[in-house]
Amino acid sequence: MDVVDLVADLGGVARRSVIQKVVPRADLDRAVAGGLLVRDARGLYVLPGVDDARRAAARLGGVLCGPSAALLHGWGVKTAPDRPHVLVSRGRRVPPRERHRVHLHRGDGVPHEDGVVVAEVALEQCLRWLPFDEALCVADSALREGMAPGVLARLADGAGPGARSLARVCALASPLAANPFESTLRAICAGVPGLQVVPQVVIAGLGVRPDLVDERLRIVLEADSFEWHGGRAALAADARRYNLLVVEGWLVLRFSYEEVMGEPDRVQEVLRQAVALAEVLRERGRRRGGAA
Repeated sequence: MDVVDLVADLGGVARRSVIQKVVPRADLDRAVAGGLLVRDARGLYVLPGVDDARRAAARLGGVLCGPSAALLHGWGVKTAPDRPHVLVSRGRRVPPRERHRVHLHRGDGVPHEDGVVVAEVALEQCLRWLPFDEALCVADSALREGMAPGVLARLADGAGPGARSLARVCALASPLAANPFESTLRAICAGVPGLQVVPQVVIAGLGVRPDLVDERLRIVLEADSFEWHGGRAALAADARRYNLLVVEGWLVLRFSYEEVMGEPDRVQEVLRQAVALAEVLRERGRRRGGAA
């Protein structure tokens, strides 16, 4: 797989150790040398647009905020911003031609460092401004990269615009989601009545750890991307794992990256049907148990 596509799929930012699980080190080094990826001061690899965003903010006398700041803090996003999110003071004049090049936000006294709003502010902005699935991607990634859970607990009590969405994301966020792909699938699940999935649950007695599990309904969801499962050995291991789950009575559903990111309504409808089927199977099992 192309290393730039991989970093994009991982939310626009990734560590070397994660990248090298999929592509050779030489490919990564060539991408950096050719300007296709940028290595930041913390050793994270980001898309070059992140550096462009920092320059755009400086040109306007502002700082990066929201999802643009999230990338600079090392957090993955569902979709990289089409234009930089830039915060300027309320009284600062911004030429009309520049306003069309950025998502312009205004505010005074917002904490920032090195041209980027501080991490807690960036997280709150993302959770208030972004759609639910995109906000969950950022929250999961922030926790995965070391953000203290107590920060989300404080944010959940916030008032004002976007407070309801903020509280909902804070309640669902988890550091166990591997990437924005899995986070987006979990966000879709949250809209399906009766479905309660938990990421990375080890299923007792089987020794397998699927991406998402509803233990009550015995439903397993896998976020299948070719870059992680494209090799023959990985394919064989997946086949063994899925077969083991099915014969033990689990309903296993596999979703592609393209489905989850591009066809969420279709995925949600499949999940609704899966919940209905699982409820029928569960009731059938209870009746058999009672008859015995």
